[in-house]
Order: sequence, then C-alpha cells, then structure tokens
Amino acid sequence: MKNGTNRLVEGRDMAYRKVHAGLRGALHSQDLESDELQAAVELEWDMEKELEEPGMDRFQLEDGEQHSVGNSSRVADLDLEPIEPSTSPHGRFERLQEDPDYVSHFTRPPPKSPLRPGCSLTGCVLLGAALFVLGLFIGRFAHRPAPPTPAPPPDTDLFQKVLQDISAEKIRATVRVLNAVSLEDGGFSQANFLLHHWTELGLTDVQLTNYSVLLSQAGSAPSTITDRASRKCFLPNRKPCDGGNRSPASQDQLSSFAAYSAVGTLEAEVVDVQYGTVKDLIRANTTTSATKRIALLKLGQTPLLYTLSLLTEAGFLGVLPYVDPCDLPDRPGLWDQSFGISLNPGGDPSTPGYPSIAGSFRQHRANLTSLLVQPISASLAQELLSAPTRQGGSCVPLATAQTAERKTIVLSIGTQAAYRTVYNVIGYLKGATNPDRYVLVGGRHDGWRSATALEWRGGIAVMTQIIASLTAHARQGWQPDRTTAFCSWGGSAFSQIGSFEWGEENGVVLQSKAVAYVSLHRPVRGRGPLRPTASPSLLQLASDIHKKLSLNCTRGGGGGVCSGANVSSVQPPGDVRFFADRLAVPTLEFALAETAAGEKTSFLSEAFLPANSSAVESLDPTFKLHEIVAKMTAEAVLRLSTDPVLPFLPLDIALDVQNKLRGDRRGFGELVAQAAALRESATLLQSEVMRPANDPKERDPPHLRMLNDVLRDLEKSFIAPDAPPGLYRNLLYCLNEDAAEFSILRDVREDRLNASLSRVLTAINGARGLVRSGLDLFENDPNRTN
Repeated sequence: MKNGTNRLVEGRDMAYRKVHAGLRGALHSQDLESDELQAAVELEWDMEKELEEPGMDRFQLEDGEQHSVGNSSRVADLDLEPIEPSTSPHGRFERLQEDPDYVSHFTRPPPKSPLRPGCSLTGCVLLGAALFVLGLFIGRFAHRPAPPTPAPPPDTDLFQKVLQDISAEKIRATVRVLNAVSLEDGGFSQANFLLHHWTELGLTDVQLTNYSVLLSQAGSAPSTITDRASRKCFLPNRKPCDGGNRSPASQDQLSSFAAYSAVGTLEAEVVDVQYGTVKDLIRANTTTSATKRIALLKLGQTPLLYTLSLLTEAGFLGVLPYVDPCDLPDRPGLWDQSFGISLNPGGDPSTPGYPSIAGSFRQHRANLTSLLVQPISASLAQELLSAPTRQGGSCVPLATAQTAERKTIVLSIGTQAAYRTVYNVIGYLKGATNPDRYVLVGGRHDGWRSATALEWRGGIAVMTQIIASLTAHARQGWQPDRTTAFCSWGGSAFSQIGSFEWGEENGVVLQSKAVAYVSLHRPVRGRGPLRPTASPSLLQLASDIHKKLSLNCTRGGGGGVCSGANVSSVQPPGDVRFFADRLAVPTLEFALAETAAGEKTSFLSEAFLPANSSAVESLDPTFKLHEIVAKMTAEAVLRLSTDPVLPFLPLDIALDVQNKLRGDRRGFGELVAQAAALRESATLLQSEVMRPANDPKERDPPHLRMLNDVLRDLEKSFIAPDAPPGLYRNLLYCLNEDAAEFSILRDVREDRLNASLSRVLTAINGARGLVRSGLDLFENDPNRTN
C-alpha cells in the first residue's frame, strides 16, 4: 500500500505506520512458519513504537524543546487530543494543536502465544538445554561495562568548531582594519578591499559589480525654515541661518535632507500630527481649517513612505519629520541633531523595476513625491510646536501646547540629483550536493554620508569573521550542501539601490534558486535587547538558535539583552527588503535594537542620524555583543546550507496566518475557514513527509530536492500584486510585533476592503495548494510504503 492512501479524504481517521516493504512481503508469504510470523509482527510493532508514547495507543506532537545543533529541523507529529490553541514556549507564535477529526485509531494487535500448543519429549529436552546454555551466556556477559557513548554527529562537531573560531577580539581587529580604508571615493575603496580580502580568505569567484544610478544629494546650501511672525530663519538643527554656518566646517548640515523630495518654497501653517496615524490625522483636522499645511511628524511607528501617503491624501503640502528624544533615550546629543532620510521605495529611480545596466532606458525622476520634506532636530520641533521647555526627571514627549498659537513658516528646499556609481561585492562558498541552491548573507559597506557614517563596519566585520571560520574548514575538505553567497551592498542608505539592482539583474535565477536571506545590515543598532526577526517559516529556527545561545550571551557580556526576546515577523530594515518583498525568499536577522522590546517605535532606523568615527565602539566597547550576533548568524547559515531538509516549518506559516485573522472583523469568516484548512494540510506535510525525509533510511534524493523546493516556495504564495507605499507586498510581514495583522488590511478604506480581503484569500488558497502538491510528491513514491 502506498503512503498517503489513508489520507485522501480529509477528516477521516488516519494512522501513520512505518513498515518496511521487505518485511511486509515476508508477512504475506504463504510459506512463513507461525514462529517467524510472530517474530515479524513483533518487529513491526517495535518499529512503530517511535510514533507512540509508552503505554498509549496513539502518538502525540513532539515538543521539540531540545533541538541539538546540526540535526535536521524539528517537525510536528499529529496529536491525539483536540485542545485549544496555546502559546508556544519558543516564542510568540503557536504550535500545532490538532482537531478531533485527527484522532488516530491505530491500536496494537493482541499478542499471540510464542509457543505451539504442544511439543514432544525430545523437543522439551532440547529446549531445556538451550535455556541452560543461554543462562551461562547471560551470566558471562551481564556485567560487561556499558559501551562508550557514541561520538556526536560530524555536523555537531563542525558547528562547535566554527562557532569557537569566532571571537570578539577577531571582530575588533577586523573593524580596526576597516577604519584604515578610504571613504572618500563613493564606496569603491571599501568594495575593492573586501574583494581582495575575501579572496585571500578562500571564497571562490568573488565578484565586484557596479551600477550607474541616480542619487539625490543636498543642494549647494542647506534647507531653511523661517518663522514668518518673528522673521527668524533656522537651519534644520535649529541653528540660525546667518553667523557663518555655511562654511566648510558645517558640512554636516548638507547631509540633513530628504533624498528625492520635491524642491521649492512653501509658506504654510505648521500642524502637529504626532506619528501620523489615521487617528492622529483625524484629530489634527479638527484643530485647523487652513488649506496650506505642513505636518510636524514624529518618526518611528510606521514606515515613513506609508505615513507620507496618508499625509498626501489628507491634503498636506509639506512635512517636517523629527525623532522624539523620548523614543531614543540612550542616544546622546539627539536633541540638537538633524539627520537624513530617503523617500525612495527601493532601487535606482531612473530604472524602476529593471536593472541599471548598459542599454536600459533611463527616467530622470529626481523627485519621487509631491511633498516638500525636510527632517529637523527635536529642538527645532519644540520651537515650532511652542512645546514646554524640558525639565529634569522623566522624559515628556513633544506635543503642541494647548494654549500655543499656531505658527506659519516658509520652508525652502533645494536638493538635486546626479548619476553616481555604486559597487557590490559577491563571494561564493560553493556547495557540494546542491551547488545551484543559494543561501544569501547580506551586509553593506557604505552609509548616508561616506565621510562620517561608519556604522556599517560592525556588520561587515561580523560577516568577514564568519567567512574566515567557514573557509578555514573548507580548506580542510569540508563543503556545505548548498552554495553560500556573501554579499556586501553599496547604495544602501538611498533605499537599497545596490541590492535592488543586483537582484533585478539576477531575478530569474534568484526566483528559482535562492533558498534564504540572512541579514547583517547593522547587528548592533543600539543598547536595546536582542530582537530576532524572521519570516514565518524560519521563526522556529531563529527561536531555537536564540534559546541555545542565550546562556552564552549572558556569560559573554551580553547581560540581559539576550533573554526573553520573542521572534517576530516585523518588516526588517536594510537590503533584506528586495529579497523578502519582491522574491518572498525566507529571511532571518539577529540584531540588538535601538529600543526596548514591545515598543512601537520600530522604524527609527529610517532616520540616518550623524555617526562619529567611534559609533561601533561606543555601542559595544568589548565587541562581545557583535560576537553573540556573529555566532547566532553563523549557526543559522550552517543550518540553512547543510540541513538535508530545509529548516522551514510550513505549520508556523499556517499558525501565523491564523494569528493575523484573530478578531471579529467583517469578512474574516471565509478567511478563517481557509486558514484552518491550510493548517491541516501543513500538519500532514510535516508529519507524513518532512519527518520521514529527515530519516536517512527513508530519504530519497530526487524527492528530497522536490520537497525542499516546496518548502522554499511556500512564502511566495503570499506576494500581493501591489501594496500601500512603504508596506511589503509579502503579506506575511507585519508592522508591529505586539499586534500582528495583515499589513494591507491596516487602515484600509471601506471601498477597498473587499479587494484586500480577496488578495489575502487568494494567498491562503495558493499556499494550501502548494502544500498539497508537496503531499502528492510522496503519494506516488515507489520507495515509500505505508
């Protein structure tokens, strides 16, 4: 009987039995003696014990709490008891809880007597002699010492050695080397250094690619904000416009601008919109009747482009973004700092949707919005809001004073655009078994302003140490199963231009061969806790790695930053965007956050605050935090590149979908039903396909490769044809780790609700169809038996 025969009809009772084909042939042989038949039945029963709890006639969900490094991913079995959903001990997401229809009725057959009804005298004598000899043997060998514990699997040894090779001192030394690299030639020196250094370490086929792209830059003079009533003119950091601040010493002023903003002069009333949510805008509209308005906007709660789209719909003509010091209490000097932001959704604006290669048609799109946008310091925001002066003690968020008179200002912006070259460095560690499957590891080698922005060094130093450790073992003959591509991107600050252009140029290959993307955009962003982010299929892998290394994190100087962190699928910053949003490649990132876990200001990384030359050292003087992130990232790369079955759990995707559909919202009825069906199919895939595939005795290479392709492509079902500005098209990512929801349903207008619900329904049905195709792969596998 072929595997899957008993599960063609949903809702029927099932039993998962592992019986070897040769054994079944023996059981059905007409010439088999009764004793042999009984022995075979008992052997069959022993083989099935692995699916059952001792003393129970059923099998239950594996807990998976202890997951050893290097082994294949934990998978869920079918559970007997129908119970309510519960929170997983691994994180915020839930584990499988089965429905009553999945109760297994497999029971152990009653044992047969091992002896025949009678025997001759001679037979009894021979039996007694045999028992006597057997007793002698038992007495002779019963007190032998227990055999030695077998050595751990080779993969476990490799993992431990790779992680031991990574240290804080080595990362610190790499950062010091990077400090000596020139930063004045648009990123070429950094890229060229990495090209040669990675080649020396042993990566094969290290490539330097370049693209000519349209970059937005500050004008010859900084933007200005003038109070019409007092006639005071301010620079973005609140310094007066006169007084010699336009000298070369004030070049930092030129980096305080919004890339790709509209240019010109606007006179309008300043309106406090706080974080720019729908509620904030409704409240702001009730306080003014002015037709020309400039929004004073706090950054952090939602993507900037999404908020700007709401402001445009609300009729605003200009925006002054700022960072409230209460949202970054550990940032010294923030009160008087202006900063830069990018209004580019991603890639080269002159070649939207296609790569900037020779012969491509160019569109000179220097301004990507109709809004005049200029970021300002918190001190200037306080001036324009007429907010109370800061007092000692607890931080008070900035807001307009109730008795304050509204101000009218004149905003003047003069940015410009020019074509520049950005550089990428790609180095490969070739795989042995599946060299055409790629695990991508990405970082960056430039910043908003090359002369001062050095925060990129931490991520590149971590990546370089991972490369050094892996290539050291590769020189001794080791190879991963899949190819690992280490990528350092240029043009990241201007909305991931380098990664977008490389991805668009190689999109066809990446669509079918990229397995996962592991991000090292900025591993230590602040003094907040460790905040792992992952797409739903990698939530469990991220949680397992975090839990395993959290003890070492505390011992290694991490203190409490590594304990108690949940893994979430919040939109991550940086170059991961193209791969998660456009290709739906599963992603993963470990990073120390700017803010405490659970805070809503998770998009503050969109503000490019000034960074001094010791930014990395000031956040992590001992580099112990960089070491912690490096080891977690290295283990994730090893698991993704060496596990026979990719460590993706389709059940976690199904549970994440169900979690996003909580509530009593209109139109959720059919979505909830389809999400439950997706969970049932995902349960079968993990229990009936993924678990046997992890068994080397049952593993069939062609089917294993097809199974991995199904697991890799599952998130692609959730790509929507379009999404609001700033939000991922990949519906699996959310905006807030504490309030999971489908992003396209956020603040959706009533006339657009049905269309958005239909897109979610289409995604769920597509994912279920792909999961069932994975089940069908093994229905007709002649090498598997029920």
